[in-house]
Amino acid sequence: MRPPARGAARLLSGAGLAAALLLPAALPAQAAPPSRLPTADGEKGQELPGMPSALDPEAEQAACTPASRDRAKKQDWSRQRLDLDRLHGHSTGEGMTVALIDTGAAPAAAGLKGRVSAEGAAGDDCVGHGTFLAGLIAGDGGGTPRLAGVAPNARILALRGTDQRGQVSPALVAQALKEATAARADVIAVAVALPRRDAALTRAVAEALGAGAVVVAAATPDPPRTGTDEIPSRTYWPAGEPGVLSVADMLPAGVRPDSALPTDGIDLLAPGAGVVSGGPRGDGHYLGAGASVAAAYAAGAVAAVRSAYPGEQPDDVVRRLTATAYPAEIPQLDPYAAVTTVLGAPGAPLGAGRAAEPVTVRDTADADRATGRATLLVLLGSAAVLSVLWAGFAVTRARARGWRPAGAGGTGTGTGTGTGTGTRRADT
Repeated sequence: MRPPARGAARLLSGAGLAAALLLPAALPAQAAPPSRLPTADGEKGQELPGMPSALDPEAEQAACTPASRDRAKKQDWSRQRLDLDRLHGHSTGEGMTVALIDTGAAPAAAGLKGRVSAEGAAGDDCVGHGTFLAGLIAGDGGGTPRLAGVAPNARILALRGTDQRGQVSPALVAQALKEATAARADVIAVAVALPRRDAALTRAVAEALGAGAVVVAAATPDPPRTGTDEIPSRTYWPAGEPGVLSVADMLPAGVRPDSALPTDGIDLLAPGAGVVSGGPRGDGHYLGAGASVAAAYAAGAVAAVRSAYPGEQPDDVVRRLTATAYPAEIPQLDPYAAVTTVLGAPGAPLGAGRAAEPVTVRDTADADRATGRATLLVLLGSAAVLSVLWAGFAVTRARARGWRPAGAGGTGTGTGTGTGTGTRRADT
């Protein structure tokens, strides 16, 4: 009876091997819950307070966003994804002015001293959201260089497009655009979005574009705290205006969050979840999310490009950003490629030439590992199916032989006195 026992052991061993191979591949999906995915900061992620985009409008007295007591311990995924460490070796936005239209920005905030100018109410950022975004555009990291913004040598012109609690107004946004145009801002970042088109706002955008500014706008408002399943897809403004670079948020996987408001006409995706920056009070850090965060990153990239290529017209700058973006269903912002790639004439193949310094291919190790895991799962799944089919076939054949090993002689009566003359195959 030893041969049948050995055959059964082989079957069990094969099944155990398949299970052992499949189990490690399945565990990581359970070990990283969705709530930790936006931070992409290892096993625990960074536990920091969230930065609101607006305060509760129904509260009679809404206190300003308090100072964060926590500081980030490492560089977040978004800066790694945008290759900011390498980008700063080629451009830091020197000489550029970025007008930021949001809740204002605190000129004395950590990481922004000497970089922000704001007049009147724009310098009093109760919500803190505008200051948070200013850090992504032009902050120096506040003692943590690896948390610097995209263009740390650019200057921020803080403008209010909201009231003190962060409630957006088309009249305020239009007025802020006019002020940015009058100040000859190189880049205008509109971090707010309106559900209806406004004639005054349309004119203000046209004037800004005509004056030579690159206008970058959030493709949607930041999502409300309630669900967004019932909100239909629509165009938001001024992102929907002709000539405006419309930017939406993405997760580390390169897809839009489930909570993102649906829209169309998006030109670029940029990191917009689990992003780290500072606030108007204290030297702590917050986590921010939404299309406004993505628009701030894109505005910083525009400043870096315009600084590196001062002779390019606004349309050329926009083409550079979209042509060098990481290819996907919606292109993904890649400021390092935008600054280091030499573009030919419109319509010419991308990469007709390269920058004088060697350009290293962008690190896509995380994406490659994800693709590798998916491929491994498919292969192992196929192997498991084949193993089951083989096991069933082997058991059927063994039963037909009376559980004798293959090649053994006999009449099939189970008496062990077979008369077969064939040579028995050696066990392996």
